Amino acid sequence: MRIMRAEQFGLKREVEYGTPEQNEAALRIVADVKAEGDAALLRYTEQHDRVKLDAASLRVTQQEIEAAYDQVDAAFLTAIREAAVNVRVFHEKQMRTSWMDLQQDGTLLGQIMRPLKRVGVYVPGGKAAYPSSVLMNVIPAQVAGVPEIVMVTPPATGGKAGIDPYILVAAAEAGVKEMYRVGGAQAIAALAYGTASIAPVDKICGPGNIYVALAKRAVFGAVDIDSIAGPSEIVVLADDSADPAYVAADLLSQAEHDEMASAILITPSQQLAEAVAAEVERQLSTLPRQEIARSSIDSYGAVLLVDSIEAGIDVVNQLAPEHLEVLTVDPMRLLGHIQNAGAIFLGPYSSEPVGDYFAGPNHIIPTNGTARFSSPVNVDDFLKKSSLIYYSKEALLANGDKIMTLARHEGLEGHARAIEIRLEKERG
Repeated sequence: MRIMRAEQFGLKREVEYGTPEQNEAALRIVADVKAEGDAALLRYTEQHDRVKLDAASLRVTQQEIEAAYDQVDAAFLTAIREAAVNVRVFHEKQMRTSWMDLQQDGTLLGQIMRPLKRVGVYVPGGKAAYPSSVLMNVIPAQVAGVPEIVMVTPPATGGKAGIDPYILVAAAEAGVKEMYRVGGAQAIAALAYGTASIAPVDKICGPGNIYVALAKRAVFGAVDIDSIAGPSEIVVLADDSADPAYVAADLLSQAEHDEMASAILITPSQQLAEAVAAEVERQLSTLPRQEIARSSIDSYGAVLLVDSIEAGIDVVNQLAPEHLEVLTVDPMRLLGHIQNAGAIFLGPYSSEPVGDYFAGPNHIIPTNGTARFSSPVNVDDFLKKSSLIYYSKEALLANGDKIMTLARHEGLEGHARAIEIRLEKERG
């Protein structure tokens, strides 16, 4: 693992938008599904997943869901149920309510909160299946009050139309009633524009491969999306009190996600830097996903040396990482100085997987430095807000001239006259 001074490290990471060929392919798939509906959806499923389906077999049946329960082990079922409770409790605290403010002149102003009507959740099924992501997408939408939540996930490749039973069970436990065996850019297009088999949604959320990301970008505007997710990231800010084995394990927990994942230690301690670099090598040798993690560490991993923990915080705020672990003598003391991070894990027992799976906060977190201006998936993502204005006669008489002044300043005489006609009538 590279050890270098922080100022030698490129803090700006290039955002991946795909090759021209990938962009062209994603746009073509989206256009074809929009134009042809189920025919294109089924054609691309056969082409990319090597699974031949018909429209009647797209939707997952209740019998398949029940059969999935027989295929998962009891320990998983217990864990996913308890995790779901934790996620739900955390997100229930985020709920906001509509409000109205009645003023003395009879004017009523307010904001009305309403859930989206229909949300599509994409669950990947490529390099790995992630049942935990089902909870993180579905439960906030449920808490917000979304009445229709639909899940899409790729069928198994190689001619099999099955879906990972753990994904089906997680979705059933989260309360999803409508599930389809379709993935890739074609699934995103179906959710956005609808087909004979899949009704269109108002918002699409959930991570996927580069074609899924490009398709989400292409349909944005026709529907809302959560984000264009980049590779996973972790930054560990640590001093001499940190256990090198803990730090190395946490760095590798993200490196094993993807060859483009980023794992970085920031520390003022040369001793810790060297110990962690050696420990990463030791732990890598026995990691089942060693090849993926090795590529990530070699390409995007680093140990950055800084003059002080305070200087390290400056680097953290520039990186704006998806996940930040603070492993220092007094991590709580530093919290107020951390401005940019998607999720902050304090202390030696708050390992990043605690947040990924069980604690309750959402693990779908902004990447590629977007934690500077965006947030983890939350209940607000599934709510829309309407402004409420009931203006009284007294308020219009008092403020109408000011409104006309502003309208005419902008050259919008029609706006001004809409007020003027009322003032003339009321003032006689």
